[in-house]
Amino acid sequence: MNLLNIGCGGHFHESWTNIDLVSPSPHVRAYDLRKGLPYADHSFDAVYTSHVLEHLSPETAKASLREQFRVLKKGGIVRAVVPDLEDKAREYLAMLDNVVSGEASAEANYDWMTLELLDQMVRSKVGGLMGAYILSPTLKNPEYIIQRIGDEAEDWLAVAKGTVPPKPHQSLLTRLRAKGTKAVIQKVREKIAAVCVGIIAGSEAKSAFEEGLFRASGEIHRWMYDRFSLGRLLNDVGFSDARVCKFDESRIPDFTSYLLDNTPQGTMRKTDSLFMEAVKP
Repeated sequence: MNLLNIGCGGHFHESWTNIDLVSPSPHVRAYDLRKGLPYADHSFDAVYTSHVLEHLSPETAKASLREQFRVLKKGGIVRAVVPDLEDKAREYLAMLDNVVSGEASAEANYDWMTLELLDQMVRSKVGGLMGAYILSPTLKNPEYIIQRIGDEAEDWLAVAKGTVPPKPHQSLLTRLRAKGTKAVIQKVREKIAAVCVGIIAGSEAKSAFEEGLFRASGEIHRWMYDRFSLGRLLNDVGFSDARVCKFDESRIPDFTSYLLDNTPQGTMRKTDSLFMEAVKP
């Protein structure tokens, strides 16, 4: 089968065609996805995208799914994975009920759920308040956070415990090769522009300019989806038979063997996820 993983980041399988804005591996094609998909109509049997659509505006997300529809063969499968707004809202309300009823031990979980629901939509720096919360030396509920967001929490907690080895020193040439010269030049331009804004309009304007650049960098969530809104979006684009599925089930043959949504131990990789699939008629 011909399989496409869109916005894969560093999580991909070599049997798939993998594409993202920045390539972390020779097995990932670097391409600006805002330009559409650089593939012919009816090229793929299945398309997979995980935790990408929420980083796009609703209009851009719909345009992305139209492109996925275009490159799929008739009968092809689209698998879209996003943070589950319904799950986050229900868990937040449950923690709110617990803390209001006097359950003092629930306060840390309530604080986390408030961050999980809101922080990635409003943050103005890398990691936001969620990162600062996990890295706090007085963190009270690491098990709950791992339960909520899975591998991502374990990565942050490893940093907090100092169990992640420091990155080896890299020369300027190595860093340029890793990031790409164009990306480095763009970063330098942004720094110069920020300084100019500060000189002309003052420090508050400079801070606003830098925050705008951060919010355009791709880290924040521009929208959130539940099983109804994501299913409706898939149907609006032209897909049919949109349905919620479990992390370890799929209409894509042998999907779990690729370890995209499941770990080698058979657990869910990103535990805050909603998994939906649909078919191109």
